[in-house]
Amino acid sequence: MEDLKVTPLHDKHVTLGAKMVPFGGWDMPVQYSDGILAEHHHTRKNVSIFDTCHMGEFIVKGPNVAEALDKAFPRAVASQKNGVARYNFLLSDKGTVMDDLLIYRMDDEEFMLVVNAGTIDSDAARIKELLPNTIEFIDKSNETGKIDLQGPMAAKIMTKLGFDLAELPKGYKWIRTTVKGIPTLLSRTGYTGELGFEFYTDADKIGELWDHLLSFPEVKPAGLGARDTLRLEVGYPLYGHEMDEDTTPVEAGFSPIMKLENRQGFIAEQILKDPAKVTKVLTSIVLEGRRAARHGDKVVLEDGTEIGTITSGMFSPLLAKAVVLSYVQPEHKLEVGDKTFLKVGKKILPGIVVAPPFYKEGTVRMKIC
Repeated sequence: MEDLKVTPLHDKHVTLGAKMVPFGGWDMPVQYSDGILAEHHHTRKNVSIFDTCHMGEFIVKGPNVAEALDKAFPRAVASQKNGVARYNFLLSDKGTVMDDLLIYRMDDEEFMLVVNAGTIDSDAARIKELLPNTIEFIDKSNETGKIDLQGPMAAKIMTKLGFDLAELPKGYKWIRTTVKGIPTLLSRTGYTGELGFEFYTDADKIGELWDHLLSFPEVKPAGLGARDTLRLEVGYPLYGHEMDEDTTPVEAGFSPIMKLENRQGFIAEQILKDPAKVTKVLTSIVLEGRRAARHGDKVVLEDGTEIGTITSGMFSPLLAKAVVLSYVQPEHKLEVGDKTFLKVGKKILPGIVVAPPFYKEGTVRMKIC
């Protein structure tokens, strides 16, 4: 039997009746008693909290650390200002994605890197390999607790916590504060496409914060199941599906945010800048019916010729249609509005290529003051 790690909130999930499942080496709640669909709708309409204590947190600091990180990551780091978080990618020498992560600039000579749970050890080894020995690397994962508050009612909950809306961080920014007397790093980030905040604090304090947030009647817990359906409905990639060590961030569609034309001297630069290295293109497709396609199903031409592979698929609760993310061969690149077909078992299902996100009513960019 697999020896699973548990987060500081594990017993609270069990008490709440959560169904627990293995995930990235952790025993995590996939859903609570109301079920994934109810949690999905509640997050879109109200506000939910997610246990994300399983994710990893690294501190890297020292003289010229920003310049060192700038060479180690494809998206610029040195230009980040204090108080800013930025989405980035940890790459192999081949330019493929070993992990996607958030990089927080803490001050002039210190950053925090937030990584996925299943890649903590390999990420740590790779980051240490990429940075000079003058940079101090500290793994704070076991000492850090993390909760995500997500949904259009999140701002209302923040006011109930005592915050003035004007003092809350804007998108991809963070502040140091206290919540119920607990020192907290608070960032306006998330993975649902809705207005949201993430709370980082000491692992031994996170349970108190969890209980306090659940004391508000608007707030309900949500598990990994809803987290996945919510992210897919807005077209967010998942490591291990849309990104992996066979995929570059260019192929995953992130050239616009990386602004590679303005970047020099970073890892795998020549690979990421070479159009000939693009072997697939991430493509969003809405099916005409309700039947969902799944990871590994194929994208085909009308004559049945395979031109791509589905990485994630589901029935969208808000759109009442099935949606998929897929990789299509560049020579068969599909444009928005093109009709295509998906091979699901013995069935051929018609679909239309769309521009992400699938669900366009998310409140992630909501102005709150």
